[in-house]
Amino acid sequence: MTTRTLSSSQPWASIDIGSNSFRLELARLVGDRYQRISYIKESVRLGAGLDADGMLTEAAMQRGLTCLKGFGEQLVGIPPERVRAVATQTLREARNRNAFLERAQAVLGHPIEVIAGREEARLIFAGVARLQPSDKPRLVIDIGGRSTEMILGKGRKPVLAESFGVGSVGLSMRFFADGRYTPEAFQAAQVAAGAELEEGLTLFRRELWEEALGSSGTVGAVSQLLAASGQTDGRVTPAALRWCIERCLEAGSQDQLQLPGLKDDRRPVVAGGLCILYTLMAQFGIDELLPTKGALRQGVIFELAGRQQPSAARDPRAATVAEMQARFGVDTAQAERVAKKAEKLYRQLNPNPVPELLRELTWAAALHEVGMLVSHHDHHRHSAYLIGHADAAGFSNNQLQRLAALALGQRGGLRKVEAQLADPSVLDQLIALRLAVILCHARGVPARAPTLAREGRQLLLQCPKGWAGQQARTRFLLKEEAEAWARSGVLELVVS
Repeated sequence: MTTRTLSSSQPWASIDIGSNSFRLELARLVGDRYQRISYIKESVRLGAGLDADGMLTEAAMQRGLTCLKGFGEQLVGIPPERVRAVATQTLREARNRNAFLERAQAVLGHPIEVIAGREEARLIFAGVARLQPSDKPRLVIDIGGRSTEMILGKGRKPVLAESFGVGSVGLSMRFFADGRYTPEAFQAAQVAAGAELEEGLTLFRRELWEEALGSSGTVGAVSQLLAASGQTDGRVTPAALRWCIERCLEAGSQDQLQLPGLKDDRRPVVAGGLCILYTLMAQFGIDELLPTKGALRQGVIFELAGRQQPSAARDPRAATVAEMQARFGVDTAQAERVAKKAEKLYRQLNPNPVPELLRELTWAAALHEVGMLVSHHDHHRHSAYLIGHADAAGFSNNQLQRLAALALGQRGGLRKVEAQLADPSVLDQLIALRLAVILCHARGVPARAPTLAREGRQLLLQCPKGWAGQQARTRFLLKEEAEAWARSGVLELVVS
C-alpha cells in the first residue's frame, strides 16, 4: 500500500458537528506538540431543530448548512486526507439525517461521518489524554447538546466509554422550554437526568478513578462563569453549582438571568446543563470537576494523523478488526487468503488505489465470515448485521454500513445491494471481494489464478491456459457469477 509523504507544516482539520455548536479546528502536529492554527465555533443549535417526529426542521438544516458553507471556505487548499468531519447525537437520532448529510457534504466539500456514542467518547478521551497527559486513573465527562459521554481511562488508554442520551439542549427544551426557572422544573430536570445516568453508577463508581475532568461544552461554559463570578478558580464543585441554580431561581427566567461570563449563545441551554452537572456530581461522588484542554475535535485530529502513518499500528481500526475476528471465531487463515486475493484483484482494476478504499476492502474480507458464528446458512446476511450494528472503535457509522454492504453482497444475487452499486468505489470493492471469495471457496488458493481487466462496462477475467479443466467447480461458480452480473445490468463479466 502506498503512503503519501506528509509534511508537518501542512495543517490538519477537524469539524465537530454537535447538537448545540459546530466547531472547526485547524492545527499542526510537530512531533508530540499540538499547535492550534485557528478555531471557529458557531452556535447552530441543530438539536433544537428536532421535531416531535424526530425530523430535522428546514430552519435547523439551513442554520447548519450556512455554518458548514463558511467552514468549507476555510478548508480550501487543505488536502482531503487531512480533513475529517464527524457528527454526533442529533444526527444519530434524526430520521431525515441522510437528506441533511447529502446537502451538508456538498456545501462543506468533504464527507461527514456520523459516529456512535461510544466512538465519540473514545475520541474525546484521545483529545484529553494527549493535551493533558497523566498516569492517574481518570473520569472524563463531556456534556453535549443531546448526549453525555463518560470515559474511564489511564494514560492514553480508555478503559470504559459510554454515551448517555441526555444533554443540555434536550433537557432545556423539555423542562425550560418557556424560559422560566422554577424549583419544580429544576427538580424534575434533575430526576430525569438522574434516571438516564443511573445505569452508569456501578461502571463509573468512585473507587475506580482519582481525578475527574470535564471536556468542552457545558463544563467549559460553567467553569468560565464560576471564575468570572469569583466563586471558584474555574473548577466546578457541587457548592458552586448550587450557587448557580440559586441565581437562576432568583432571576426567574433566562431573559432576566445575569451572570458574569455567561455568553448569550449558552443562555438557552444553561439550565439543562446545570441540572446534568449537579446530578452527575451528586450521583457519582465527584467533589470537583476540572475543565480540560482536550475535546472531541482534537481527538479527531490525533487519530486522523495516526491513520496516515506508514505503519498501520496507530490506526485503532486494525486492532478492532482483529478483536472482532477473535470474538466471532473467524477462520483467520481463510480471511487472510480472501483479503490478499481481493487486494490483488482490486489493484488490477485500480493500479493506484485510494489507500482508505483498499483498507475498507481488506477489512471487509477479514470480517466477511463473522456471521458463521450465528449460522452457516446465509452467513453473509448475519455478517452484514453484526458488522453494521457493532460498537467498533475507530469506525464511523457510515464506514460500518459500507463494510456491512460489502459483507452482504459477497455472494448470491445483487438486488440486495442494488443501491450501493451506483457508487463506483463500492462497485469495484464488491467485484474484488466476490471474485476473491469464489477463488478461495475451497479454503485454499489456486496455484495459478485468473487476472482481471476492465474494458468499459465489461470486465474480463482471464484464466491461465489449462486452468478450467483443473478448476471445474470454480469455473462453475464463476459462470454463476457472470450470470448474476448480467441480471443486474450494471456490467458484463466475461470469463475466458
